Amino acid sequence: MSDGRQATEIAMIELRKLTKAFGSKTILRGLDLRVDAGESLVIFGPNGAGKTTLIRILSSLSRPSGGKALIGGLDLATHAHGIRRYLGVVSHAPLLYDSLTAAENLRFFARLYGMASPDERIREMLDQVGLTARRGDLVRTFSRGMVQRLAIARALLHDPPVLLLDEPDTGLDPQAAEMLHGLLLRLSKTPATAHAAQRGHAATPAANGERPQPIARTIITVTHSIERGLAIADRAVILANGRIVYDGRAHGMTPADFRPLYDHYCGGGGGR
Repeated sequence: MSDGRQATEIAMIELRKLTKAFGSKTILRGLDLRVDAGESLVIFGPNGAGKTTLIRILSSLSRPSGGKALIGGLDLATHAHGIRRYLGVVSHAPLLYDSLTAAENLRFFARLYGMASPDERIREMLDQVGLTARRGDLVRTFSRGMVQRLAIARALLHDPPVLLLDEPDTGLDPQAAEMLHGLLLRLSKTPATAHAAQRGHAATPAANGERPQPIARTIITVTHSIERGLAIADRAVILANGRIVYDGRAHGMTPADFRPLYDHYCGGGGGR
């Protein structure tokens, strides 16, 4: 919990005994986790630890087998549709339409988010991910790295209070990965003040139609890069064999400090 927060406050993200099984194979084993508004949490773990499964549950793409996942105090099992507008998700699937241009994709998602006049925001996001010159090109002509850039723009378009990022630098060249790293650093230090915040969040609804206070942005990142993960995180979690085996502050921790912890809990491998 962040310094100065009261235990009675609603967590932005909370897991309660969360489990997930596929047939006889259990992937997540009774996870308990609290992430307060404004926290940036990074999740490390070996392949098969359950990291992507957890992100899919939080992004309402998969349902847990047991326990609860709550965002802004609302249960994803019963309020998924209303919660989705407050989430920005970058996953292994880009969630884009190959037959539309970059700008058309963003315009389509802007309508889904209820953004009335999105053109300026679309221009801003295409510029931030370095795709302004390709705004009129069909996504099917894009390289894997360009598709990932556009997926990042899609996830950030509505300025969501909660970002869920599963290996967001997959397919990016070093220059683009550095761009993303800088963008995430800025986002981790700024509240959500655009479309999503103006509509009010489940945990901080607007009263009488008035514009609510900006919502401290909450970020959960799954990454194989200890260096990049620690650089943007307040807090680090290690997930191994479907369980949280380490949960600690990331401020001031160097990769050299963290790698022995990772190796201790995961048996080596140094990252993913």
